[in-house]
Amino acid sequence: MMAVVRAAAISEAAAEEHVAVKSHVVKRSVYCGRGWTSINGRCFYYNPRPLSWSRAERNCHSLRGNLASVHNIMEYHAIQKMILATTHQMKQAWIGGSDAHEVTVWYWTDGTPFSYTDWCDGEPNSRGVQRCLQMNHSEDKCWDNLQCSVKLPSICVKRN
Repeated sequence: MMAVVRAAAISEAAAEEHVAVKSHVVKRSVYCGRGWTSINGRCFYYNPRPLSWSRAERNCHSLRGNLASVHNIMEYHAIQKMILATTHQMKQAWIGGSDAHEVTVWYWTDGTPFSYTDWCDGEPNSRGVQRCLQMNHSEDKCWDNLQCSVKLPSICVKRN
């Protein structure tokens, strides 16, 4: 009889822990909003519709965010995994970097420091009109500067 009582106590504790974890996960996804993914305390959204960089930024503004800034390799890989989970491919996408104000001086549209980069070899090459930043370029899945008029999917970010 004692063994049965002990097993029941363990099961109740495990069930309570499961409910607590499940509740936390639900709160997390609701907090970001439907279709958004929480990464490092920020909410990211993959928009599969190809848009120019400026239209993609305006679309992110309409969602109360900006094109995404990326601050470290772990965050970059998490964003790549989000794209892969959504599309089953490593699609190229716009993120929020630009040197439109001053050639070779890159900034994030959300105003955060541009301190981490993952440029492909030879990039940014700033061939006059390549002022906007795409991710998942080439087989290396690195960053490339590109003409802002090119239409690509995009990644938005907003604070939790």
